[in-house]
Amino acid sequence: MNGGGDECGGEGAERNAAEAEARELLELCAVEKKWSIERLEDRLAALGEGTWVADGEELEHGARVAWRNHAKCIGRLFWTSLEVRDRRDVDDPDEVHAALLEHLDAATNGGKVRPIITIFAPADAEGPRVRIWNRQLLGYAGYRQADGTVIGDPANTDFTDQVRALGWSGAGGMFDLLPLVIQRRGEAPRLYAAPVGHALEVPLRHPEFGWFGELGLKWYAVPVIADMVLRAGGVDYPAAPFNGWYMGTEVGRDLADESRYNQLPVIAARTNGGRSSWPPLWKDWALLELNAAVLHSFAAAKVRLVDHHQASVEFLEFAMREGKLGRAVSADWSWIVPPVSGSATPVFHRRWQTLDVRPDYFSQEVAWESFSG
Repeated sequence: MNGGGDECGGEGAERNAAEAEARELLELCAVEKKWSIERLEDRLAALGEGTWVADGEELEHGARVAWRNHAKCIGRLFWTSLEVRDRRDVDDPDEVHAALLEHLDAATNGGKVRPIITIFAPADAEGPRVRIWNRQLLGYAGYRQADGTVIGDPANTDFTDQVRALGWSGAGGMFDLLPLVIQRRGEAPRLYAAPVGHALEVPLRHPEFGWFGELGLKWYAVPVIADMVLRAGGVDYPAAPFNGWYMGTEVGRDLADESRYNQLPVIAARTNGGRSSWPPLWKDWALLELNAAVLHSFAAAKVRLVDHHQASVEFLEFAMREGKLGRAVSADWSWIVPPVSGSATPVFHRRWQTLDVRPDYFSQEVAWESFSG
């Protein structure tokens, strides 16, 4: 065994890696934000002295580059438009909650959805200081039934169990918005009412089938991811909810997948077996009609949404721009290729590589399983 102290062990390696990431972010800012040599030298000196903390510009660029780097996102053409809200001084749950409601209102923007990230207190040597328990700030409850079925969204059954144990009682419907849960380290989690007044929801209608509205389907306008950690400049931000806008097939999948709302059999039954004379295609027809309803309904409600063909074209434009700047594009094929008509989109026919890059957004352990109260 080595006897040279923690510098030879995991903690020293982590510090060295964090410092290297911070240096990389500063050098990236210097190039891409056109810093003076003097400014870069000053910031590197602070890093070497152990006094460096990312300033507003460094944090903003780090969060934006994390979006640019994220291999599972097709919408990165607009990475420079991300609005970064610096709330690193906040770890009090009540203040976090107020900021989350502000985030929802600003991001929704009356349907003209804006990409926003709100960054709360960073992790320290003891780990996260505050966590948001929700997977997304908006989401629908999933109520387990005695027969093993689920009313609502099966993706949220575990979280629904948790909030019911904390005292929340939902209406038991298919589309009950979930409450928000925020926890500061060393304290019990705090339960806040479902943000109903801050959630724009779109009822789904079909451009041709009048009966479609009778299904009672709807979805929320803004997907604010709340359970990922932003890693920028060697610092983890475990509470950093962020959003773009939906691609239509994302909503379609949430409603169509057998492990989610499983609406394809219902739609197919109402469209004469999916309008197909060949039985194996009933799912295909039903899925297309569902996605048509999503696109039609969001457009009618004047809520920003992109279809999968346009998103694919925009992603290739992003990749071309990055290539011209000499930057490699990290992309996960299974996420970039849309789940509908994949081979009819240009991204299907390209090879993509997933790179280990920083800054980026990463999955983290489920809060109620790992975060100590």
